[in-house]
Amino acid sequence: MPKITEEVFYIPGQDAFMPDAHAYVLGKPSSQNLSLIDAGLIGNGNYKIQSIQQAGIELPAIKRIIMTHTHLDHIGCLAEIQKQLPWAELWVHQLEADLLEQGDERGVYGKDMLRVVCQLQFRLKPGAFKFQVNRKLQGGETVDLGDTAWVVIDMRGHSMGSIGLYHRFLKILIPGDVVYSDHAIGRFDLYGANASELKKSLMKLAELEVGILLPGHNKIVEGLPKGYILKTARQWEPYLK
Repeated sequence: MPKITEEVFYIPGQDAFMPDAHAYVLGKPSSQNLSLIDAGLIGNGNYKIQSIQQAGIELPAIKRIIMTHTHLDHIGCLAEIQKQLPWAELWVHQLEADLLEQGDERGVYGKDMLRVVCQLQFRLKPGAFKFQVNRKLQGGETVDLGDTAWVVIDMRGHSMGSIGLYHRFLKILIPGDVVYSDHAIGRFDLYGANASELKKSLMKLAELEVGILLPGHNKIVEGLPKGYILKTARQWEPYLK
């Protein structure tokens, strides 16, 4: 598990039949108050847990799992991870948390066609993604994650309740699937997505000073060019109406 800074660790996704989201561990290890950001695709729970252990982090130090959003490639192995971290709280944006607690899986699969394909491929039964959420995020909170302060950003658009995490001092942004490192952005044709809201979220992110971009997929970027997010937003602006 590569270390980005003293308080940020990176678990690369392992793409297969479908993309597997990257996961991140936030917090100073000495705090014993760490957070796992996102889970990943079905079947990759053991890989994510083993990556944490191989970095010398004891599992009891992971106090919570924070979802940037609840699409299948991010939440697929959450149940697998929870079996090994049964004490860890689950934090999700309120709009998607309510769906999870109701067992409404539209926010997980995004489209009926994807639901059918994934249920067949992974032998999933209806109700596989019903979870109890411990903290429902709104956006705008400043949270202490292992002696480090992160701002929760409401970044709806790619999904109805996408969030990002931003560290002002370190200039680190974890945007989930809202923006990537290759001038790409998250899709906006799934359940709960909204192109105009995605545009607003991108413009909001463009106002931040970001030096390190840690997206949900593709490569991470250290030394992000100034104006990168704004340039990306402008490139996609004609389609975000």
